[in-house]
Amino acid sequence: MFQRRMILTLALTAPAMAIAPRLSWAGHSLPPEFRRQLEHDANAPIFGNPDGDATLIEFFDYNCQFCRAMMPVVDAVLGADPGLRMVMREWPVFGEGSAFAARAALASRKQGRYADFHRALMRQKPRAEKASVMRVARSIGLDTQQLQRDMDGPEIAQHIQQSNALAEAMGLVGTPTFIAGSDSRFGAISSTELAELVAASRGN
Repeated sequence: MFQRRMILTLALTAPAMAIAPRLSWAGHSLPPEFRRQLEHDANAPIFGNPDGDATLIEFFDYNCQFCRAMMPVVDAVLGADPGLRMVMREWPVFGEGSAFAARAALASRKQGRYADFHRALMRQKPRAEKASVMRVARSIGLDTQQLQRDMDGPEIAQHIQQSNALAEAMGLVGTPTFIAGSDSRFGAISSTELAELVAASRGN
């Protein structure tokens, strides 16, 4: 864990092109158990077409500056590809504020506002902490009392634990990590690169 946090700290300061390695299994068949858990977890939010013919997974943190920078890129690729199904994996690795934001975002599903809340959290400039997260929640009209009650649901903890377990098993080194088929990208990339990652997965 200490080594991963060192890598994540470096990721915040290093140029994007310098921190975009592929995972060790890139180009090989992703183990079936990982593929099932990554692509078909009913406890993970879905963007895009839920019945799409290609699946993209993103591991992200609301306090990751590259994750924030990638939000418009992700939206552009989703908008241009009606067959794309995107699985969102909350992976809070930057401290208590990130964990609070992830729990709040997942809890907003009970109010049918995950997509709106996710994008609003990614657009905010302050660090994601309890106060800033709740301010964003109020700004989009969420019932904040219900939100805080729902944050303690077992499915919230299960999603985050699953993200941690998958990340550990696959050797993920930080956020954002995008996975499609048997390939992946780490860090800030262009919409063209992300679309190419998705296109290549359709042949897997």
